[in-house]
Amino acid sequence: MNADRDAVRDRYATAARRALAGEGTGLLTGAGDAERLGAVHYAGEEVPAEVTATSLGCGNPLAVAELRPGETVLDLGSGGGLDVLLSARRVGPRGRAIGLDMTDDMLSLARRHAEQAGITNAEFVHGTIERIPLPDASVDVVISNCVIAMSPDKPAVFAEIARVLRPGGRLGITDILAGDTLTDAERAARTVECLSGALTAEVYRTLLREAGFAAVDVRLTHEVGDKLHSAIIRATRPPGVVPMTAAHAGQVLAVYQAGLDTGQASFETTAPDWATWDAAHLPEHRLVAVGAAGDVLGWTAVTAVSSRCVYAGVVEHSVYVHPDARGQGVGNALLSGLVTSTEHAGIWTIQSGIFPENTASRALHRRAGFREVGIRERVGRHHGRWRDVVMIERRSSVVGADPAAPPA
Repeated sequence: MNADRDAVRDRYATAARRALAGEGTGLLTGAGDAERLGAVHYAGEEVPAEVTATSLGCGNPLAVAELRPGETVLDLGSGGGLDVLLSARRVGPRGRAIGLDMTDDMLSLARRHAEQAGITNAEFVHGTIERIPLPDASVDVVISNCVIAMSPDKPAVFAEIARVLRPGGRLGITDILAGDTLTDAERAARTVECLSGALTAEVYRTLLREAGFAAVDVRLTHEVGDKLHSAIIRATRPPGVVPMTAAHAGQVLAVYQAGLDTGQASFETTAPDWATWDAAHLPEHRLVAVGAAGDVLGWTAVTAVSSRCVYAGVVEHSVYVHPDARGQGVGNALLSGLVTSTEHAGIWTIQSGIFPENTASRALHRRAGFREVGIRERVGRHHGRWRDVVMIERRSSVVGADPAAPPA
């Protein structure tokens, strides 16, 4: 694998030296390359032609990542710096754009481009994408353009991305993927490094999920060769889950109201004031999921089901996710945190009720180990009609487990 890495480094170092000498990169030499790779994906971007001419990617990751002012963005395999310079403009003077590359000549080229463009909030660092030289949880967004396919150790790359992303941080990249019918023999015959190491879409998804990512989305865009495709890949690092405090009150109630407005979350229609909400929920096991900017993406809390001591280990829970944060692993993170918190306190059963039509919540709870134990029919009126409620529960396999009982 070191030989492959050296070949990649030498190839791109040569391209950088050609660009530094004003000769172009000389890498896009295959038939139709200019229509599939490189600068073609940056139409409309205000960047000097000599910078876009050094682009060797298979897409435009900035069209994928949706950068916001003030964010810190990291470009893996930044090459001549095009995506870093564009990122720096999007995140603005309060933001920061970092380019990582293992090729000294490419770093020199990128720094020259940044200086020529007058970009002051960009920096370029030397390193490999399998061992990113940045602190934990220091980046809001990771982008990359047709680079990860060349790595000999992709699980290490995904683990490093997860490490440097802040909770709630985003991955938005383009890469080359292999078709499902690409054989080992055909891989071995490839002479270009990124083609022989390309993953299939399903393997890409699996590796990202194994690295802890949520909301994984892999979409093929266009062909770049026989049985090879450019693809857009998006994923999210699940948000951090922390204890709820009174400082979260306003956002917690706003998320609550947003859920009630869907008409599928509760018989309630209006969120109470904080004092009423606070009095109704146990002070323990209140959790919020926070995004990269510290905003509340969702919350969970519990109430006691009875004052009788026999039910001391049974609670009823609520979990709400902001509509804009759905599909990002927020609900999974909250329920996981709730299970840990309640089991640590000796709680053996968590229960609740869900409208049958709320299929997303039912699926979320099934993934978290809840089971549906029955339906209470026409239990209450909501917006002028009778509604059923699906009763769910999760019995701990840790607290109060019968050691003689067979596994569930």
